[in-house]
Amino acid sequence: MYQDKIEEIKAAIAAADANTAEELEAYRMEFISKKSVVGQLFGMMGQIPNEEKRAFGQLVNGVKNLADEKFQALIEKVNSSTSKSKSREIDLTLPPSNQQLGSIHPLTATRQRIIEIFERIGFNLSEGPEIEDDWHNFTALNFPENHPAREMQDTFFIEKNPDIALRTHTSSVQVRVMENQKPPIRTLSPGRVYRNEAISARAHCIFHQVEGLYVDENVGFADLKNTLYHFAKEMFGKGTKVRFRPSYFPFTEPSAEIDITCLICGGKGCNVCKGTGWVEIGGSGMVDPNVLENCGIDSKKYTGFAFGMGIERITMLKYQIKDLRLFTENDARFLKQFSPLMT
Repeated sequence: MYQDKIEEIKAAIAAADANTAEELEAYRMEFISKKSVVGQLFGMMGQIPNEEKRAFGQLVNGVKNLADEKFQALIEKVNSSTSKSKSREIDLTLPPSNQQLGSIHPLTATRQRIIEIFERIGFNLSEGPEIEDDWHNFTALNFPENHPAREMQDTFFIEKNPDIALRTHTSSVQVRVMENQKPPIRTLSPGRVYRNEAISARAHCIFHQVEGLYVDENVGFADLKNTLYHFAKEMFGKGTKVRFRPSYFPFTEPSAEIDITCLICGGKGCNVCKGTGWVEIGGSGMVDPNVLENCGIDSKKYTGFAFGMGIERITMLKYQIKDLRLFTENDARFLKQFSPLMT
């Protein structure tokens, strides 16, 4: 009896055809799937007498192979038909589409430019972890425990572990470099940092810094000034002026804030520079001897300078952007404005 059923299925397979993906799926459901007529044949194995099971199994396997071979042939037929159909739909006489490609993010472009400027004068690149311990983020940088100076930076501490935090500056990378490398050291540390601040047009809880460090024998404040003069003129133009204002940072002494002439008003005074003609771009100073000693460097033999700048601040000045939040909102209308600037 089952021989007639098998012959009937073989005839149905031979007669089957498919010209579309839908018809191909219908064939698969009828002859290939577990619930297909071929699958039902395998389910009949328990009803076949033991002496006939071997012959029955060979016949069913033959039907299964026949169904699979036909399925592959139909797949090739449908794919070939679809490919020819698509090729006929393409009009080769049409002009190419004017689809615009993406551009480099302005923060990335500024970061690359800063790195390029300092690499040309001998600085190498160094990076470190964004989750830091208290020693590298504070203590080694001359922040005594419970000292008010720690309140200068609102920190994101890791829950249940007050000694682990998201780094508040990339100075922690400089500590790691000084711990693992002997002078002379000349390194640049760009990276993302975190501070617990309210998000506004001029502040964000996540931003980017680039910090530089130079440690060697007989390094003086004049070396720091000349380095930053060079950077400002390369980054903002040869007519840019730089000034230093006395300031305080726990890890440098003496310390100074860095100002450049306002790029919007050319130093004449405007709302951006609050009528002064100057805008701040970062902080700097001579590395405090305590920091050198904390990192295992002889402060009687070596001196050094350090500086730090916000990449967002540099980008805002260079491209006259007035809202810091635009950098993280992924607004295509904002980003596409920089396509011609990044080439």
